[in-house]
Amino acid sequence: MRRYPGFSLIEMLVVVLIVAILAAIAYPAYREYIHRARRADALDAMLHIQNLQEKWRASHPAYGSLELIGYPGGDSPAGHYRLVTSRAGATGYSITATAVGVQTGDSECATMTLVVDAANPRGLKSPAKCWHR
Repeated sequence: MRRYPGFSLIEMLVVVLIVAILAAIAYPAYREYIHRARRADALDAMLHIQNLQEKWRASHPAYGSLELIGYPGGDSPAGHYRLVTSRAGATGYSITATAVGVQTGDSECATMTLVVDAANPRGLKSPAKCWHR
């Protein structure tokens, strides 16, 4: 019997099986890493809005809306979150970031909030696990 150079079908199937197992393990971890990286987009935007709010409040009787404080648009810089300011008054405000597009797959942190008031001058951040980088 003559031997031909190359790979047998069994060898190819074993390689395909190994690659499939590695992909099944690596892809969910990669997807979680991407979601965490995109959360930074919302966190940076919310902290930027917090700074703008404090600058606004220094010379006005109350905190303002995104338009009043000079935040351009209602989306985070990379567009992965929609930002809304609510309850803006003389003593505090609330910022909510809601995931949009592919980031909605991040079910744990699809909505993040930052509440600043007299009881929480540095801001109450929820869910807390979403604010760790």
